[in-house]
Amino acid sequence: MEERLEVSGFKLLSIQSSIVLMVAIIPLTMISQGIGISTILLILSTLLLISSAETFVDSVKKAARKLGVSELIIGLTIVSIGTSLPEILVGVNSSLEVAAMGGCTSEICPSDFALGNIYGSVLVQISLVLGIVVLIHPLEVRPDWLARDGLLMFLAVILLTALILIDAKLDRLEGIILCLIYVFYIFNLLHQSDRIREDELLLKGTELIEIEDVNVKKIFLGVILGLSLAIWSASILVQSATDIASNLSIPSAFIGATITAIGTSLPELAVALTAARRSKGVAIGTLIGSNITDPLLSIGLTAIIYPVTVGSSLIFFALIIPATVLTTGLSLLFMYTDFKFQRWEGGVLVFCYAIFVGLIVVATGIV
Repeated sequence: MEERLEVSGFKLLSIQSSIVLMVAIIPLTMISQGIGISTILLILSTLLLISSAETFVDSVKKAARKLGVSELIIGLTIVSIGTSLPEILVGVNSSLEVAAMGGCTSEICPSDFALGNIYGSVLVQISLVLGIVVLIHPLEVRPDWLARDGLLMFLAVILLTALILIDAKLDRLEGIILCLIYVFYIFNLLHQSDRIREDELLLKGTELIEIEDVNVKKIFLGVILGLSLAIWSASILVQSATDIASNLSIPSAFIGATITAIGTSLPELAVALTAARRSKGVAIGTLIGSNITDPLLSIGLTAIIYPVTVGSSLIFFALIIPATVLTTGLSLLFMYTDFKFQRWEGGVLVFCYAIFVGLIVVATGIV
């Protein structure tokens, strides 16, 4: 009961914080935006996107339980996609902005921001977030997770990279292919329900919470309010990031791969830290699952709406993509050695991310 009250209070705080952030953002959007206002909007819209996405996902989960949908399906669909909702909305809004512009220009390319956010999120979660979790609590790795999800995570990153390397863009057909692979992955998980139910038992008491009294009106309000604010905040985030990149003459990919990637990965960090404190290896499973959704579904939907074009080709091909591929491979190597994650391995991953940030700062000429 105590844990249920704690979680309910957190959800209530999430709704309240969304409203407070919305009230703070609205007047700022009416001011002539310089670099200072754009930076504040970037931070506030990122926080609002995380908060409102959580409100939406939580409300949909409650609605699904109300309709009698099994916890297994909720976990594989709503939770899986919900943790990547910030990246999905950032990508979709970037595509809409590119479409409104009639394509990328030599100075401004929101597609770079979306693509940088996808690669950056994968890199942040598999190096910085996972490294921090392991530094706090060494984890055991379930071999079935690696066999089922770990390899697909790496192959998803490799496939996305290969499609981009062909002609420095991702067209609608390629986006459809990525989305279909993700759908096939979900159906494959449903066919392995018995094995996944064993993993589900590990989540009892932390993620799967029994709901006694469900207020339909509150659920409906949470779905509408959460989704509306998430879409709106993603639009503000993309616009403010584009303005900052334009004013500072730095690639949009830099902001997407660093600042925004860290911001949109905060939910995964919170979930992983909670799992680590409870000595449960689901922390790794959470991060791997999210890193399958991002390079397949998130960027796939983005390309379907409007083809993704790489504008800052040098920073992507020379730094962002190699760093993501190499770090993802390194993390899987650590997992496969003895199916354990030691603290020194977590330290290596955090150090890898620190090197990446240093290199990308130097490459963009910020310092």
